[in-house]
Amino acid sequence: MQHIKQYVDQNRQRLLDELFALLRFPSVSADPKYKPEVLKTADYVAQKLRDAGADNVEICQTAGYPIVYGEKIIDASKPTVLVYGHYDVQPADPLELWKTPPFEPTIRDGKIYARGACDDKGQFYMHVKAFELMMQTNTLPCNIKFMIEGEEEVGSSNLGIFVKANKEKLKADVVLISDTSMISMEHPSLETGLRGLSYLEVEVTGPNRDLHSGVYGGAVANPITILTKMIASLHDENNHITIPGFYDKVIPLTAEERTALNNAPYDEEEYKKDLDIAEVWGEKGYTTFERTGTRPTLEVNGIWGGYIGEGAKTVLPSKAHAKISMRLVPNQTSDAITELFTKHFLSIAPANVKVKVTPHHGGEPAVTPTDSIAYRAAQKAIAESFGKDPIPTRGGGSIPIVALFEAELGLKTVLMGFGLDSDALHSPNEKYDIFNYYKGIETIPLFHKYFAELSSAV
Repeated sequence: MQHIKQYVDQNRQRLLDELFALLRFPSVSADPKYKPEVLKTADYVAQKLRDAGADNVEICQTAGYPIVYGEKIIDASKPTVLVYGHYDVQPADPLELWKTPPFEPTIRDGKIYARGACDDKGQFYMHVKAFELMMQTNTLPCNIKFMIEGEEEVGSSNLGIFVKANKEKLKADVVLISDTSMISMEHPSLETGLRGLSYLEVEVTGPNRDLHSGVYGGAVANPITILTKMIASLHDENNHITIPGFYDKVIPLTAEERTALNNAPYDEEEYKKDLDIAEVWGEKGYTTFERTGTRPTLEVNGIWGGYIGEGAKTVLPSKAHAKISMRLVPNQTSDAITELFTKHFLSIAPANVKVKVTPHHGGEPAVTPTDSIAYRAAQKAIAESFGKDPIPTRGGGSIPIVALFEAELGLKTVLMGFGLDSDALHSPNEKYDIFNYYKGIETIPLFHKYFAELSSAV
């Protein structure tokens, strides 16, 4: 551990400068106008893998944005870790809510503020620098492969094609991902599961054009009104989702599982203070930890229609739209839930409007076994680095490719994230603590060390 800390201390400023250079690329995969910048980001990542000591570094073209691949095979008889991450980021909108420009990384109170600081540039780049550290100190104990993609924030639609076509190239013993969070640096944790996702868009159409709200108001159905009523009906008074069959495949936690989950440190007053809310909200009968990690949800991610510009325009709009996501738990599947939603949403539409449902992307829930060699290696690494055992938790987010790796490569995934839930992922003023960044670089080599040791003991 001493040589690790020494290397990080000696290279502290350079490690930070390189991350800042990466964060300055506006690699927004959802917006075509950023395509040149996304491609430049891939080039940067490939060069940094080469600089760190990786062999066979490739920028693998797809029908969308490229996947950056690199490897270091020191001994074919040793175990292999496949590191996954993504270099694309969410759009930075609304820009006016950022205290500093989203692609000009800024340090405030020991935190790096920039789009992608935590999700996922800061986290995947820890692995590149940890690999560099092991190469420079001649301590790499196992083989390592990197697969860093550029379409995670838009559903990874081309990753599955790449994985299926490159099973031999990607052959490994475990997948290691840092794209999740810990409870806190004082209470380190390891996520043992992720929720799946069904993401879709709905469109409600009334009249064939926008109408004068005085001439037609009260006589023609307003699509915005209809849409909001339809959305409101998707939860009952207990915030239970009302779609028929939605919960049919959900397996409730056992009493023991609920107790273990809720033993994790949690300060509700601090939680509310951080979010500036008066009360928490959610499905009746469940705690915040259960609601955010082990129960399915339905959320409206965006809603629009009519006139939203400056001043007034008295219009009865022709159309209204919303984007809706549903987080899924084990045994639920994205295709089945998308079908249930679509059937139900069309069935509750009144005759005075037309409704269209367009699926965008989805992913399956995943659970990580806690008795595997890889999970125990992560436990030992965190325990040594932090001085205390990590708490097992369930993640509320979705990384659809976790299920893909298991289905196509037969590999389980270790979710060893160093972010915090308060890091404002996908929001203005996204941040990543400098301490967390360096701590990740210090901890990751320990994972490789213990994974190699425990594998050789089998």
